[in-house]
Amino acid sequence: MNEYGYMKVAAAVPEVRIADCRFNAERIVTMMEKASDRGIEVVVFPELSVTGYTCGDLFGQSALLAAAESAVGVIAEQTAGLSVTGIIGTPVEVNDKLYNCAVVISGGKIEGIVPKSHIPNYSEFYEARWFASGSGIGGSSIIFAGQQADFGCDLLFEINGVPCGIEICEDLWVPIPPSSQMALNGAKVIFNLSATPEVIGKHDYLRQLVAQQSARTHSAYVYASSGFGESSTDLVFAGNGIIAECGHIVASGERFSYDEQLVVADVDIELIGNERRRRNTFRAEGYEKEYTIKAITNENDMPATFDRTIDPLPFVPSSADRRDSNCREIFAIQSHGLAQRIAHTGCRCAVIGISGGLDSTLALLVTVRTFDRLGLDRKGIIGVTMPGFGTTGRTHDNAVTLMRELGVSMREIPIAAACRQHFADIGLDPSQRNVAYENSQARERTQILMDIANMEGGMVIGTGDMSEAALGWATYNGDHMSMYNVNCSVPKTLVRELVIWAADNGAGEREAAALRDVAATPVSPELLPADENGEIAQKTEDLVGPYELHDFFLFNMLRYGFTPAKIRFLAGKAFNGKYDEEAIDKWLKVFIRRFFSQQYKRSAVPDGPKVGTVALSPRGDWRMPSDAAADEWIDPLG
Repeated sequence: MNEYGYMKVAAAVPEVRIADCRFNAERIVTMMEKASDRGIEVVVFPELSVTGYTCGDLFGQSALLAAAESAVGVIAEQTAGLSVTGIIGTPVEVNDKLYNCAVVISGGKIEGIVPKSHIPNYSEFYEARWFASGSGIGGSSIIFAGQQADFGCDLLFEINGVPCGIEICEDLWVPIPPSSQMALNGAKVIFNLSATPEVIGKHDYLRQLVAQQSARTHSAYVYASSGFGESSTDLVFAGNGIIAECGHIVASGERFSYDEQLVVADVDIELIGNERRRRNTFRAEGYEKEYTIKAITNENDMPATFDRTIDPLPFVPSSADRRDSNCREIFAIQSHGLAQRIAHTGCRCAVIGISGGLDSTLALLVTVRTFDRLGLDRKGIIGVTMPGFGTTGRTHDNAVTLMRELGVSMREIPIAAACRQHFADIGLDPSQRNVAYENSQARERTQILMDIANMEGGMVIGTGDMSEAALGWATYNGDHMSMYNVNCSVPKTLVRELVIWAADNGAGEREAAALRDVAATPVSPELLPADENGEIAQKTEDLVGPYELHDFFLFNMLRYGFTPAKIRFLAGKAFNGKYDEEAIDKWLKVFIRRFFSQQYKRSAVPDGPKVGTVALSPRGDWRMPSDAAADEWIDPLG
């Protein structure tokens, strides 16, 4: 396991020849050599990979069993100098019973043998014809391939400090897989040796099964299944290499390939531990079981690549299908939450400040959907534009267009005169473009919205997003405040995607054009005057940093509890070629400083719906003292 908590694992799909143990041993040795050269710590092979799974009644032949045992000895001998642990499948005879087993080999030594617990004997499977169940066997030791080896289902293997468990094929498909017990007793990586024949629709179910078991056990699950070379007399084996982690498939191989495959991934052991620690319900009582733990250490000095894809936009779905379904569901969550609040309060009026920016646009879209679902007249939505010193024609025009196209009530209330009076009252020189100059505008706008809501018996809908809350990029008791904030747990990168999605789904031509231009407009509070060309001069990302970086930092710090050093490492991988190390380091420090110093704002925020796995509500997901020190997060960054 490397310094950032990753373990490099692999699922191997070798070519096999039925009952040709010497050939199969050669392929296993070759693939273990390749695995060692790649810095892989553990590689798992398919079920009965030494003999082939489809030997049938040949499993009753002493010649085959002797050849298999001899082949395991050869594999151990020829891989003695490798820095990789191999888990291979072979039949093992013990006390006149035959078991379908996983043999763990490392440094030339057989570290343990785990028999299959659940023996399928239905449909195309008839393993009970040859094999006995290993369920309940523990505390045993046998001589196999010339070595003394622990034998039983009570074995866990601590490989390079990581507790690992093993189950075999059908063990995964039963109501309570052995891996569930193993995980509750500490196993963080589960290896499955399998031989899964193909039928229509089975592969999708298999992927769901592997992903779901990794989710339930909060583990990494490494699945290797038989491929080319298994008998096609009645069945076809496509060769499945699947690696899942906490519910997500992080690597998978090519099915129906004629070539051997090593499906490799760096699985995040730290993430698994953090998830288990965070979820108190994982620590179930009454599931204690005695396991024998075998410690294995592989010294590997080979330079290794990082076999893992890091998503630069963790809040935004990468596939078009997921993007569509997620955006649709987020809109539903936001509008459902607002509908409940409107129904509870009896309001028939909603007041929103419309700036022509991303956040107020999303809040307007959500409110319109809410009114439509409740059967309320859209004219009950009062959209207010409040041009100030920095308002540009572009944002103003987009705001007006959207309100007109969506059919809401429109009001325009310029704030410049009121702000100048306020400056005079407090003795502020308007040429001093300081914090008071900016924040007074935000508070003036909030005052207008609140007072209109009071006059109309309505509710002020908040527009600020989660990224702004994380950074404290909001004026306290200004845009920081509302009566219900529909955007409170939507990060900026996702706000943009939602606006674009709305443009692509059901918007009229003029509305869609305005929505796309809003998405393309630089993020700005527009509190400072425009430049000489009337364009936005005050760009938020120039001041506090790119939102895509901050959202990346936010997700990995809050969702996974990673250290700043690890977040910096991951950001370097995710944004390679876009941001250099210096930029990532600079903005990460800015994020941490602001996140800690601005907690007091988050401690006093309005209600609003949670839409994702990360949220900052002080009443729910994130409870943090406002005066916590950031030193332990900043200092390690140098």
